[in-house]
Amino acid sequence: MFPARLHGPVLSLFRMVTGVLFLCHGAASLFGILGGNPMTGHALPFAEWPGWWAALIQLVCGGLVLVGLLTRPAALLASGSMAYAYFVVHQPDHLLPLHNGGELAALFCWSFLLVAVLGPGTWALDALLSRRRGVATSPTARPSVPA
Repeated sequence: MFPARLHGPVLSLFRMVTGVLFLCHGAASLFGILGGNPMTGHALPFAEWPGWWAALIQLVCGGLVLVGLLTRPAALLASGSMAYAYFVVHQPDHLLPLHNGGELAALFCWSFLLVAVLGPGTWALDALLSRRRGVATSPTARPSVPA
């Protein structure tokens, strides 16, 4: 069986890989690096709807999910943006992702939904901050004073 102690680290690695891939996709579309936007090969025009804004969500949410900061809201926004991309851009061409080119949108959508539901795992800034808050807000033990 899969040891329970590996659940947090494996979830963290899944979150980090998914985040970096999403971040790279956004950076390519915004800045024209890494081959540029998949459709044009160049950077998208500033503030063009919806592509530029989707790329901004990919860059910001991908970075947040990568480091594990505000993970659940960022993953939920990323999942929603990929659901929008699938149903508005890909699904009108054909129902199945294999036939409409929407495999990445579907995979990112469900991957980010998984991260939003399960959380960031143990290797995340969210986990570090919650541990620090837990230590800082926990009452300190006082020595008992005889009456």
